[in-house]
Formats: sequence, structure tokens, C-alpha cells
Amino acid sequence: MDQTLVLNATYEPLRVVPWQKAITLLFQGKVEVIAVYDREIRGVTVRVKLPSVLRLLRHVRMKRAFADVPFSRANVYARDDHRCQYCGERFPPAHLTFDHVIPVARGGRKEWENIVTCCIPCNRKKGDLLPEQAGLRLVRKPRRPPALPHLTLSLGIHRTPDSWRDYLFWDVSWDES
Repeated sequence: MDQTLVLNATYEPLRVVPWQKAITLLFQGKVEVIAVYDREIRGVTVRVKLPSVLRLLRHVRMKRAFADVPFSRANVYARDDHRCQYCGERFPPAHLTFDHVIPVARGGRKEWENIVTCCIPCNRKKGDLLPEQAGLRLVRKPRRPPALPHLTLSLGIHRTPDSWRDYLFWDVSWDES
């Protein structure tokens, strides 16, 4: 394994870097070594065990990786839990559309705060009217989601070094069976 896990000063995993970057961070005095591999890196005048886990000496504030949820039809449906925001019924994606709360013809924009999930019958009923004019009420006011609703990662956990496992937060069993 030629990768090194880098932790924040608070022991939160930040990223995985190549061993060369790990050695650079070490010699710049920016990290401390938490765990090493059996392998050694040798230079003319120095021998260093290859770092497996490093911890930054100074805390780095990180922007959440998924803070800016991309605007898309699928993400609007996920934000609204596949429920029509007018009648409250849940539908499969094929029976949904999205609706501009303030219609484009009235200056409404295509943005998180103006788009809601809508079933086809409610969308037809609303047309290019405001919800109140069509006799409809929003189940909840649309807003930009704080994070992606669902995220699944496949990382090959059985190939991660044992030295990383204490710092990665998994909801799995480490049995190899």
C-alpha cells in the first residue's frame, strides 16, 4: 500500500495521499506520525518508515465535501422525499415533475427556493398560476438542502490497512468471512 491516511488535528480523516506527499508533509513539520508500514524509505542520509497514518499539527477547517448540492431533478425529488408538495402524496419518479412555485412567466427562477416536486395532476391544476390562485397550498417551503440526502460509498474496505481502521468510521463488521 503506497497511500497514507491524513487526519485533522482532531483525528478526523481528511484525505488519502500518496506516500511521497506524506514524506513531504513530514519533513515540512506539518504532521506527526501516528502509524507506519513495515516498509522503509531510504535516502542518502536518512531512513524513514513509510507513514501509514499522519495527523496534522494544526487544525484545518474544511468546507464540507458535499455542502453545495447540485441542482438537478433527481436532487429536488430526493429533497422532497418524492412527495408532491401540493397534495402530499408520494409517487415514483416517472409520475413526478417539478414545478416553479412562482411561474417563469411571472419572474420565477429555476433555483432551489422556487422549485418543488409535483405530481402531474397538481401540476396541471396549478398551471402558470401562483399556488394560492390555483387553490393549492405548499406542504413545506422549498429551500436549498444542507447536504446530499443519501450517499453510498464503495471503498474496498477489506483492502484498507489495519492501521487506518481506528480512524475511519464504518458501520460494518471487519470480519473477513
